Amino acid sequence: MLRITIAATVAALLLAPLSAGAQAPPAPAYGVGIGFDAAKKAMAAAEAEAKKNNWTVAIAIVDSSAKLVAFSKVDGTQHASVDIAIGKAVTANNFKRPTKALQDGIAQGGVNLRILGQPGVTPLEGGVPIVVDGKIVGAIGVSGVMSNQDAEVAMAGAAAAAAK
Repeated sequence: MLRITIAATVAALLLAPLSAGAQAPPAPAYGVGIGFDAAKKAMAAAEAEAKKNNWTVAIAIVDSSAKLVAFSKVDGTQHASVDIAIGKAVTANNFKRPTKALQDGIAQGGVNLRILGQPGVTPLEGGVPIVVDGKIVGAIGVSGVMSNQDAEVAMAGAAAAAAK
């Protein structure tokens, strides 16, 4: 049941349009930032997913104010993944949607390309908000393998954080 709820939340966030003029359901409000214990729980689940698949990744978890709460880097992870993982987490938190939505918007071109001009935006799949009780408490970002694999690791972490 929890996975269905998380999947539905992510789907709703992915379908929300990027442009201000489009009609979209309201994004969840921000809640109190994720605590260290919940971040450790999310980190453990994300690390387990990466280890299960033998993926070398960097994992960043930020609170609802986009400040780093937890970070992990598997041995052998490329150096660039550190900043990319943090950027994905911050972007997912600040835009209240998975970073795949931004990546997909850019792929469509047109007015969506404006996102590339914004400072501090990492529009690459692999960042997802962490939603607990209908509120965004932070986000998790992962980098090091293919973007869809990064997202798989991030989703595992977000699901663990949301679990009661």
